[in-house]
Amino acid sequence: MFWSKNPKPLLEHLDELKERNIGCYIQYTLNDYEKEGLEKGVPPLEERLDTFKRLVDKLGKGRVIWRFDPLILTDRIDIDDLLRKVENIGDQLQGYTEKLVFSYADIALYKKVKANLEKSHVNYTDWKEPQMEEFAMRLSELNQKWHYQLATCGEKIDLRLYGIQHNRCVDDDLMIRFAYKDKALMDFLGVEIKAIENSLFGTEPVPSNAIMLSETQYALKKKDNRDKGQRQFCGCMVSKDIGEYNTCPHLCEYCYANASKEKAVRNWERAKETDWKSETITGK
Repeated sequence: MFWSKNPKPLLEHLDELKERNIGCYIQYTLNDYEKEGLEKGVPPLEERLDTFKRLVDKLGKGRVIWRFDPLILTDRIDIDDLLRKVENIGDQLQGYTEKLVFSYADIALYKKVKANLEKSHVNYTDWKEPQMEEFAMRLSELNQKWHYQLATCGEKIDLRLYGIQHNRCVDDDLMIRFAYKDKALMDFLGVEIKAIENSLFGTEPVPSNAIMLSETQYALKKKDNRDKGQRQFCGCMVSKDIGEYNTCPHLCEYCYANASKEKAVRNWERAKETDWKSETITGK
């Protein structure tokens, strides 16, 4: 799984991954904070939208997941603004994505985020539950024209009333859907592939917890793959993250992974000269 705000450099390597029989899907964080300057290091929105579509053309629909993450409130951005931003992108991604994942900026939880925002003089506002409910309700109404799957990332609040589920970003169900022919992976995930049986009385019923793969096959998970060491409301399966803190050059004002922009830029410059056989980005 790749996770990025700017996966454009990956495009030229997708054929190589295919030749090596390496499947993938992409969590693509595609926000619109251009006017407010909250994501100074990412390409223009128009270019990022084009990258999204080119990735889908190469990988197939469903393998590129749209994230608007995080939703941040400031003295320049209110709920109406956020919904306009989401609607603009959502309209342009119709036919290219099946899903929208979002989260509410939880600034109080991350001291680095709070410090970085204050250092950059970004006057943020913490989300309150009634505001979360209002946004979810209005997003659900917007979704009547898109019919995307809506999901939150790591949120405690239950928004199922509005058709919004809790997401699993490192998602074993998605891996099963796209890689069920990979026996080693299916064994690791504890998956059994079953044929849909026909009898004199018609098609045998498929278990309610089955993952449909085709008209003739379905998958059953025999174990819970959720990572118990993650945050309480994170649904991700067990995985290994090869990223590293203080290395991202996108320089988003709300970033929780960079202690400072200056340190991130220094490490990024060092990374470009690193022996890529190293287990870390910076080679340390």
